[in-house]
Amino acid sequence: MLHNIALTLVKGVGDYNLRTLISYCGNAQNVFEAKAETLKKIPGIGPKTAEAILLKQTFARASKEIAFIEKYKIKPLFYTEPDYPKRLHNCEDAPAMLYFKGNANINNQKIVAIVGTRNATPYGKAFCEKLICGLKKYNLLVVSGLAYGIDIAAHKAALNNQVATIGVLGHGLDRIYPALHRSTAEKMLDCGGLITEFPSETNPDRQNFPKRNRIIAGMADATIVVEAAITGGALITAQIANSYNRDVFALPGRVDEEFSEGCNYLIKTNRAQLITKIEDIEYILGWVQAQLKPKKQQLTIYPNLNSDEQKIVNLIADKGSINFDELQLQLNMPQSKLAMAILNLEMQSIIIALPGKVYKLN
Repeated sequence: MLHNIALTLVKGVGDYNLRTLISYCGNAQNVFEAKAETLKKIPGIGPKTAEAILLKQTFARASKEIAFIEKYKIKPLFYTEPDYPKRLHNCEDAPAMLYFKGNANINNQKIVAIVGTRNATPYGKAFCEKLICGLKKYNLLVVSGLAYGIDIAAHKAALNNQVATIGVLGHGLDRIYPALHRSTAEKMLDCGGLITEFPSETNPDRQNFPKRNRIIAGMADATIVVEAAITGGALITAQIANSYNRDVFALPGRVDEEFSEGCNYLIKTNRAQLITKIEDIEYILGWVQAQLKPKKQQLTIYPNLNSDEQKIVNLIADKGSINFDELQLQLNMPQSKLAMAILNLEMQSIIIALPGKVYKLN
């Protein structure tokens, strides 16, 4: 744990270079024990970064962080560990280290992110309550950012309906921001949790919040935008979710309402599915089909398929139908590789696509 945390703290490394270092050296300890000339030959690692690694000046700070997480029963999640969020693991820009406190299953079978404006109206808050109440039968996990407005409305609605909910923070776990939401955050520790990529003593600086939005989008099967202006964090999260090939939903509103303008824009530009009722989400995500538990189809061997394509066919045959995100989770296949394999199978008319990126055998 010491070496993992210390490596995330080295200035100039960053999440992408850290993964490169691990892929070349095997693990974080080997990175720190490597010779300078070896590190300099690794793509993206220049002389200054190599020197910063070998000085090992982050070990003292990492030791302090370990004492903090042990004292407060916080779980560190390095990206190579099996407990790391599997949906997030497949995102190229995912944080190498996460700190989690709570009891939720961060790899729950069904996870939705709910985001929106900090200036939520009664319309948006009521929809959050209705949405979560209608979806609670699926034993889902709700992810949001613990911010004012729609975020905190979603967390509170989840708690009211005994639905697990996780808040993604833009600071360390030694504080809660905004402080007004501390009581809600404490309740979430018993029915969900709090997660962050930032170590303790990290302030809630402005630049941290857009950065944490990729965690919100990456942890979820779908992102639901409930009221948003044309600019702001909610639209950033929706854009990130689109880049991850995840479903995005938006609640429409009046054309003259400032905090419906962002949602209407997402729908108009085909960046989000229009949602007006619970059934819209159930249908697009294929959850209703999953409840029907279709009879397993007989396994067929297709001689012209490669091993990855055959695995996809076998899993679809076993499930009857399955969406893209579940395929990715089950097969642990890079997003781009899975998308190409699915396209090949569709072109051969072996599988067909249903709404919500759900696939079944033809």
